[in-house]
Amino acid sequence: MAKKLPASYQARSYRQQAEAPGLLSFHVTVRETDLHILASQKMKDTATHLILQARSYIESFIENTPEFLSSLTPLPAEPTAPGLVKEMILAGQSANVGPMAAVAGAIAEFVGQGLLDRGVQEVIVENGGDIFISRKQDCLIKVFAGTSVLSNKIGLKIKHSQMPLGICTSSGTVGHSLSMGKADSATVLAPSTALADAAATALGNHISQKNDIGPALEAAKNIAGIQGAVLIHEDRLGAWGEVSLEPLS
Repeated sequence: MAKKLPASYQARSYRQQAEAPGLLSFHVTVRETDLHILASQKMKDTATHLILQARSYIESFIENTPEFLSSLTPLPAEPTAPGLVKEMILAGQSANVGPMAAVAGAIAEFVGQGLLDRGVQEVIVENGGDIFISRKQDCLIKVFAGTSVLSNKIGLKIKHSQMPLGICTSSGTVGHSLSMGKADSATVLAPSTALADAAATALGNHISQKNDIGPALEAAKNIAGIQGAVLIHEDRLGAWGEVSLEPLS
């Protein structure tokens, strides 16, 4: 039997919130994978099939390569791996973390892109704070940062020309995903949602105190392929790259 993927967060009150006028909302859960999907069409059965397909690629690879599940450092490229697995390995290499740091983002994009390929016009897939978004209009995403005074007080303005886009958040204080740091939130934007996820983990690992935000933003500049980052620790916020922030009431 294939090994289980890591359990998703137990509570979902922290879900990143995206503006979604005109889209239909539905949830799809397959074992540990729990997605909140907003789409122009409600295609729950199709989304379920896509989750099962994504999980089968990952779980089958883990059966033959157990270190894919456990490694906290990058793994070498594997030419015979499924495309989804290759993307996770590449994301880990780019961000200097293990490939499973990209799993939530990779599955979100796999499902979102799969729905687009099957006729959905617009879609937002949220997987444990990691988002794949493809809309035909600008939108605003509220950033949740645990107990920080800045939590839900900052919005990321995303232009339709930036999409499809991955927007992923790692936290050392919210949920039980593995983080070596104490960032309330480390959010990364990238065309690859797997890369955004891996990079968010990497940057979150850099932050143990407020003064670590500056060096972490410098580290972000060295991760090829990401567009920007927003880091929050307690009452301190730092941002770099193609990021447009809007204060929220």
